[in-house]
Parts: sequence; structure tokens; C-alpha cells
Amino acid sequence: MTKASVSALALAALMLAAQSAWASPEKTIRDALGKIVPGIEIDSVTASPVQGLYEVMVGTQLMYVTADGRHFVDGRIVDLKTREDLTEPRLAGARKGLVDGVGESQMVVFGPDDAKHTVTVFTDIECGYCRKLHGQMDEYLKEGIRVRYLFYPRAGQGSPAYTEAVSVWCAGDAAAQRSAMTEAKAGKPIPEKTCENPVDAHMALGTELGLRGTPAILTETGEMIPGYVEPKRLAARLNGAPGS
Repeated sequence: MTKASVSALALAALMLAAQSAWASPEKTIRDALGKIVPGIEIDSVTASPVQGLYEVMVGTQLMYVTADGRHFVDGRIVDLKTREDLTEPRLAGARKGLVDGVGESQMVVFGPDDAKHTVTVFTDIECGYCRKLHGQMDEYLKEGIRVRYLFYPRAGQGSPAYTEAVSVWCAGDAAAQRSAMTEAKAGKPIPEKTCENPVDAHMALGTELGLRGTPAILTETGEMIPGYVEPKRLAARLNGAPGS
């Protein structure tokens, strides 16, 4: 091998080393995770509030990885001085983005557009607390809370709750859907209908968000509240009342 060839190889090696050293933490982390989980769809890699850790967002899942892509942290970051959960705002933003992306044309909505607050509720028509929530709809509206429904029949396809969800959606226009929802929530039989519907998409979204039960209330800031919350208490929470 000639002296020129040796020099060329040495230069190439130095360039590769430099490229590796200059690789951004984002690329390093993406490459490292890609080797462990081929095909992983990473939405973003950004610096976390803790020096040396990076936030990796995959859908609504958030993990922390060191800049060199070697160490992985599964959990939340809490500021012990302020007792603030620093992870929740990022998760809330992801939840809000996914739910808002559905579009209200694919929801059953109760309340005026100019309501003070809007919440999105994953609901199962057969669920007792879902029925209790709906039975107080006038009180939620009086408190200035608009309710957008997404369907989450927990027993899945083929269950009575699934059939009812499809029938509510296929009842007709928005007013007919609201009427059918109210009848079904009251335990009254509604005409069984089928049509193109978003029920499966709603269920898939609920699963992605990690729902474990219904009702599940998503606030306008992306906070997920599991379970039923009575109207005045929910209004106080949305209004930022301390201890609500």
C-alpha cells in the first residue's frame, strides 16, 4: 500500500470519528433506539429539564434517554423544590393534540360553541357512571362546561355497548345523535342502525391514551381525569380552584 493510500485511509478514519463525535444527541438517540426497536416511530427528541437527559416522545408515551443513547429512564421528573411534575405538561400536550386531531365532526357534542370550558369524554353507554354523568348534562352546561363525546365501549366489538354506540352515531344528523345518546344513556332501546362510523377509531385512540375505564374526561389543557366528577367540582377544577 502506498504512502498516499495510508494517508487517505487515516484521513477517512479521522473524518468518521469526527462525524461520530459531532453527531447531535437527537440523531444519536434515534439511532440507538432504532437498533433496539426497529421501526419505532419517534415523534420528537428534545432536551428535558434535567441536564444530560432528553425527552423522547412516541405517540403519547414519553421516555428519557441520555445524550449518548446508552441509558433509558422510564418514569416522571418531579422538581422536589416546587413539587411540580415536569413530565405531565408534555404528556398533556400530546393527549390534547391527538384528541383535537379527531375533529368535532367525528364527535357527539353537547353544548354551545362559546361555552367557558370544553371537555372530551370517552364514554361507554352501558357504564353506570357514564349514565350518571350524562343524566346531569344540564348541570354541566349550566356550569359552562361543553361536553364532546368519544365512544369507548369497553367490551369491544360485538358487545351491546358497541352496537349502541354505532346506532347512536348512525341515528342521523347531530341533533338526532344527541337525542339517541340521551335515550340510550337512560336505558331506553334505540333503533339499531349501521353506517360508516368512527367508533373503532375512537376505541383505538382510547387505547393509545392508556384508558383503563370510563368515563374518562380530558380537559381542554390535556389533563386526563379518570372517572366521574360531579358538575360543580369539575367546574371548580377547570376554573383552577385550589384543592378541587
